[in-house]
Amino acid sequence: MNTAGKAPHDNVLIVGTVDTKPDEIAFLRDCVVEAGGRAVIMDVGVRDQTRFAPDITNRDVAAAAGLTLEEVAASADENVAMQAMTRGAIALTLRAFKEGRAHGILVLGGTMGTDLALDVTAALPVGVPKFLVSTVSFSHLVPPERLAPDLMAILWAGGLYGLNSLCKSSLRMAASAVVGACRSAAPLATDRPLVGVTSLGTSALRYIVALKPALEQRGYEVAVFHSTGMGGRAFESLAAQNKFAAVLDLCLQELANDVHGSIVTAGGDRLENAGRLGIPQIVAPGAIDMIDMPTWKDTPEVYADRPRHEHNRLIASVISTAQERRAVARAIVRKLAAAQGKVKVIVPREGIQEWDREGQPLHEPEAHRAFVDEFVGGLRTPIEVLELDGHINDASFIDAVLATFDDWVKAGIIPPGTPAALPASPSV
Repeated sequence: MNTAGKAPHDNVLIVGTVDTKPDEIAFLRDCVVEAGGRAVIMDVGVRDQTRFAPDITNRDVAAAAGLTLEEVAASADENVAMQAMTRGAIALTLRAFKEGRAHGILVLGGTMGTDLALDVTAALPVGVPKFLVSTVSFSHLVPPERLAPDLMAILWAGGLYGLNSLCKSSLRMAASAVVGACRSAAPLATDRPLVGVTSLGTSALRYIVALKPALEQRGYEVAVFHSTGMGGRAFESLAAQNKFAAVLDLCLQELANDVHGSIVTAGGDRLENAGRLGIPQIVAPGAIDMIDMPTWKDTPEVYADRPRHEHNRLIASVISTAQERRAVARAIVRKLAAAQGKVKVIVPREGIQEWDREGQPLHEPEAHRAFVDEFVGGLRTPIEVLELDGHINDASFIDAVLATFDDWVKAGIIPPGTPAALPASPSV
């Protein structure tokens, strides 16, 4: 990358409790400097005792939360105290990035510091370098819905009660990684309108194979999000930042999982942010008939007698009942009813993922008909509905999506693609 003439973007905001981890934070600061960056330290500890002066003091953090440090420290509940510091840390972190005093963030801690880190990093936009050094990284204690979609992490092995060669290794790698990320990070491209699409892999949903190049030929950049939890979180995060010109939200499996209580969820705001901001949405109920679970765990007893598809050693799915699908239909209807922008729903009558075709292990036509009846029956104007005599993996579904997309471009609902990205006309 040619950086000649560009101002350096390597200021790393280091967040931690200087009162309890002064040696570790000082070492991390030195590692950032050795890697060629500049360290900006924020102290989120609640005790008024530090071995060195941070750039952003814990008094500053408490004040940003509307409190004095003494008021925070006086709390009899350490959880309440740390949540107050979290609010202040979020406010000051956002200010530091807005003012250009920080280009990436590195947070370290045990469970208390990690609890704070998850909220602070989640408050930053996708694309901002975020690194967590934690004694509980990758632990089941950390729920997926609290993770920033692009959060990087490393386990802080041996990271309690002072420095040692093992934890120094983790700190040094983290410092080098975040400095490098700050230098190479780039804002989202703006030369073409961005279209967000949700999908699974082509063994389940194949529409993307034709849709992506068709949209690119029309002058759009296409970002496809894997609907297995974190993909949906990234999709919703970008929608909430109003980054999409339009969305093709064609796989709602994460929403269905959330209704059923599965851990493979993108959180409670799935299918809400694009509608809230008026972003045009073409929606289809791709794969809502499956309930996902880890392959490496026993099937819950309630699902023991159902057909099960083991996609790989990570994720498996069972088929949902007609009643469960009706509940999903009602949840989708409720979320779409709140949309402030244009919405078109395309409902394939013959199936919504490859394994539900006739002869496949998840084929349940009566349950699918129950879903379609509940779903279509619940949708109301101004939402447009197309019931398609076909399967979601048929060419007719792709044609219907593109026809709607093109109509909305002509009507000015979706901005036109960038002409320079369009294919050249054939010579006569």
